[in-house]
Amino acid sequence: MSTNRVVLISGAASGIGRRMAERFLEQGDDVHICDSSEESVREFLDANPRASASVADVGITSDVEKVFADLLERHGRLDVLINNAGVAGPVGPVEELDPTAWDQCVQVNLSGTFYMTRLAVPLLRKSSGASIINIASTAALMGCPHRSPYVATKWAQIGLTETWAMELGPEGIRVNAVCPTSVEGPRIERVIAHEAEQRGLSNDEIRDVYLRQTSMRSFASPDEVADTVLYLASSKASRVSGQAIAVDGHTEGFLNWLT
Repeated sequence: MSTNRVVLISGAASGIGRRMAERFLEQGDDVHICDSSEESVREFLDANPRASASVADVGITSDVEKVFADLLERHGRLDVLINNAGVAGPVGPVEELDPTAWDQCVQVNLSGTFYMTRLAVPLLRKSSGASIINIASTAALMGCPHRSPYVATKWAQIGLTETWAMELGPEGIRVNAVCPTSVEGPRIERVIAHEAEQRGLSNDEIRDVYLRQTSMRSFASPDEVADTVLYLASSKASRVSGQAIAVDGHTEGFLNWLT
């Protein structure tokens, strides 16, 4: 069994989750990921043979139980939990949203965070310098028209972050949230394309709206998000808990969606 930290990251076979996993591996930590895409998990393990993985939907309790069974069989312990798995959810005015799609978004983004954390805490109590990091969003810090389900789950993650920091702080377990802006990569391009189709605009027009919402007029890179996560998981952040840290180039607001 390794003496390095053991890091569990959900939704980590692609996107920012994958980059976080790679960065932890690069610095010598042991990493176990879970993801709902079997193909993406297989590709991730081919590229990162030191890692271990489970195919799981974090919104299903039995899947999460299997993740922890796999984790314990491979590593026997846990030091860092990163709740990264999430879905964009349905987009549209509140009266047009599909309740089933709403429920799916809440189940993955919010219930999944709870399911993972409740099983992680007993293991983290045995670790020195344990940390939980919830990947929220700038949407957790302000309203965002036409994104009710996603915004609701991300605001709730901030509430859980502060509550769990209070509950677990006396035991030395730190809990923080990272709130990225739009992150470069295929996921934001899919969101842009969907928004463009809904509004009858071009992808470039929608992308420009996203960029104008941010003072620095640029998207974050996966590495910029990973840098913050690695800091929060490290001893350098030993007194940082209960915080929601934006990695967003200063999001000014989302109201210009309506103009």
